[in-house]
Amino acid sequence: MVNDSSVTPANRLGARLPLPLKRLADLAYNYWWSWTSDRISLFQNIDPEEWQRCGHNPVALLETVSYDRLTQVAEDPTYLKRLQTLAAQLDQYMSERNTWANRVAPQISQEHPVAYFCAEFGLHESLPIYSGGLGILAGDHLKSAADLGVPLVGLGLLYRQGYFRQRLSRSGWQEDYYVDNQFEKLPLELMLNDQGSAITIELQVRQRLVRAQIWRVQVGRVSLYLLDTDREDNDPIDRWLTGHLYGGNQETRIAQEVLLGIGGVRALQALGIEPSVYHLNEGHAAFCLLEVAKLEIQRTGKSFYDVEASVRDRSIFTTHTPVPAGHDVFSADLIDSYFAHYWQELGLSREQFLALGARRLGDPWEPFGMTVLALRLTRAANGVSELHGQVSRKMWTILYPNRPEDKVPIGHITNGVHARTWTAPLLADLYAQYMGEDWSSHVVDPQMWAKVDQVPDEELWHRHQILKDRLVAHTRFKIKHARQLRGEDQGLIQATDHLLDPKVLTIGFARRFSPYKRGALLLRDFERAIRLFGNPERPIQIVFSGKAHPADEEGKRIIQRLMEWCKHPALQNRVAFVEDYDIFTAQKLVQGVDVWLNNPRRPLEASGTSGQKVCFNGGINCSVLDGWWCEGYQVDANGKGINGWAIGEDAHTSDQDLQDQIDSESLYQLMEQEIVPLYYDQDENGVPHGWVQMMKASIRTNAPVFNTDRMIADYVAKMYAPGAPIHMEPILASVPS
Repeated sequence: MVNDSSVTPANRLGARLPLPLKRLADLAYNYWWSWTSDRISLFQNIDPEEWQRCGHNPVALLETVSYDRLTQVAEDPTYLKRLQTLAAQLDQYMSERNTWANRVAPQISQEHPVAYFCAEFGLHESLPIYSGGLGILAGDHLKSAADLGVPLVGLGLLYRQGYFRQRLSRSGWQEDYYVDNQFEKLPLELMLNDQGSAITIELQVRQRLVRAQIWRVQVGRVSLYLLDTDREDNDPIDRWLTGHLYGGNQETRIAQEVLLGIGGVRALQALGIEPSVYHLNEGHAAFCLLEVAKLEIQRTGKSFYDVEASVRDRSIFTTHTPVPAGHDVFSADLIDSYFAHYWQELGLSREQFLALGARRLGDPWEPFGMTVLALRLTRAANGVSELHGQVSRKMWTILYPNRPEDKVPIGHITNGVHARTWTAPLLADLYAQYMGEDWSSHVVDPQMWAKVDQVPDEELWHRHQILKDRLVAHTRFKIKHARQLRGEDQGLIQATDHLLDPKVLTIGFARRFSPYKRGALLLRDFERAIRLFGNPERPIQIVFSGKAHPADEEGKRIIQRLMEWCKHPALQNRVAFVEDYDIFTAQKLVQGVDVWLNNPRRPLEASGTSGQKVCFNGGINCSVLDGWWCEGYQVDANGKGINGWAIGEDAHTSDQDLQDQIDSESLYQLMEQEIVPLYYDQDENGVPHGWVQMMKASIRTNAPVFNTDRMIADYVAKMYAPGAPIHMEPILASVPS
């Protein structure tokens, strides 16, 4: 069933390379290469321009770069030593058996791993099958699971064109377009059977038989399996089932969720994997619970209600948003057209089947909810921050009529980020100097992070300024390229050379442009904003990035207004919008900004992780007290923030316009009275010592908590293997030094 190791894509790629470089192929086909700069540079240094052209994809690079160039690299002894060292590290990493998870939770085994279902995975910009926060979180989840040795496999869909690409017209209006992913040139492996044919699964979708093949992405020690229906033996309509992420209508959405859930379980069967736990990361995959029940019915001969407890015991659910639009619901008619054959296989009537997804039993107009199905058939559920857990219990109390709100069985595990991916190389080097070479294996240790206070202010500030300079250069490059493509006036194109100033207080704002995230809050009072941005002695500047959903007209209008402000004479060098937000731009932003701005309407931010990434790079958060920031924000005895700023404090009102007014006023006051004065209080060498102290506090207080090593340990102890003794030893990621 497992692919013949002699004909793997890595071996085929290796055959093209000069003998001394053959191990590059092994590295290219394991996304372990993407986690640190020394691994990335191994590919980038071969041909920086080609690396840029091929979208930072090592497989495409090694297939397209000239053999002449490869032979030049193959005779460089310094390069070959680097390659040998990294290849040995990968071998050690992959063969290590004495991992953290093996020591504390041996009951989770390679034979019976956790199966982690998600509609999107954001591992790296070279694999664009993600749209935003959910996917990035899922990618970081896999990476830390791999580092900690948690036996886990990911299940998702391989989208031919992924999420839409973004370009802005001359009027600033978002235009959506798509680009084909060339699977054969990505770090992917098509799973083959013993006869060399693609392993496939079959399922009924839209009254037609659909076949899906399975691709594997290696993520450190973790395998991510992705289903793909773009096969010649499928109907042309069904080939596009895995065409777009979050595209199409309700019919497309339910078909994709049938494929992800039911197809995902069948893919595990086809691969010979019997999970110990099914983890649904958001409700998109909830149909998998029905397939697990069906298998149990077939195995035991029992009824659905007899096996329901068994399904629940092996299943857990993470909900990611309090926004109603984020919880998929389908009409009874749509459920009829997709499941009329299926509920019979479960031994259920139509009414019994529909009741599994109904919030209000007995209501003939009640739609079928995926979150409801997930909550009904899992033994444990969690929100992604403490506040989100509270909000979720209130949202779903209707499902538990005999329990008070605080007893609704939805807990919380606060999100984190993969420190080794998101920490800038310059800061990682600084941490190695002052915290130890193996700092990245101890990211949950607060005593280690306390050593950041030993870093000289000048040294931290100097490195931060270099990163900000890099952000400014990246922003100029991207905006100049976009203006050239739009055919804009030559003066506007040349003006990008003066866009932003690395010495100016720089704010970052990047996320999905949904109205509740209030992307234009800082510019709500335009005259006041102009005074802040245009102050000749103490100006501020801001870099925006992000996409609006193709169907979100109001979100597109917010972007259009921001683009107008980018060209306003008083703001044109101080406000920038970077198009087509991706992981690469995200890294430059979170590593280079002084302040990360987050101002959604409360309590609609479930967690948020971009602000956590900023902390690992010395950035400071300015955010409403929502999501993770409720837990991260710390104050001194006088109630003054020591590691960032809180917008609006605890002033809440149901009047949205009034809340916007309150929060914008609070934001302006913070900028005028605290943030700007602190930043520009600099010594004769340009070092703002008070600011640097807050940078250190941001690192010291947030880094040991808001990382995915801690998050994965929480999932092991609370969800995957309840009772695992995670406090018996440090959470040590097995990362070779």
